[in-house]
Amino acid sequence: MEKLVFDIDVKASKEKIWKVLWDDETYRKWTSSFCGESYVQTSWNEGDKIYFLGSGGEGMNSIIESKIPNEYMAFKHMGELKDFKEVPPNEETEKWVGAMETYRLDQKGDVVNLHVEVDVIEQHIDYFKEAFPKGLETIKELSEK
Repeated sequence: MEKLVFDIDVKASKEKIWKVLWDDETYRKWTSSFCGESYVQTSWNEGDKIYFLGSGGEGMNSIIESKIPNEYMAFKHMGELKDFKEVPPNEETEKWVGAMETYRLDQKGDVVNLHVEVDVIEQHIDYFKEAFPKGLETIKELSEK
């Protein structure tokens, strides 16, 4: 697995960016760069499960490993979802189970740096290198409104 790192500076408060990242309406907008109709099901509590879903019930199940509101969120990806159900581990998912995805907000003067790190298997590197910057630009636009 390779760790990809993405950064973008946003002229907005940490609270506003956090809201754009995780509120359902804006989450769906910025993640559309990954999957046309992406959404999550979760309580947003540290230690709880989170389901990253597409419109057909496909996606990933993960754990919210760490959450510091308005500052840091970490997901540990645990497996695949099909038809809205967790799929038992298989040869393909074993390659990425345990992969991490983290979001950090750091105040830098009058801007906030959104720093994202994501563990990616080789076959998805190019996809994420293209999709993540688009998603971050959408976060910036929505946050700076």
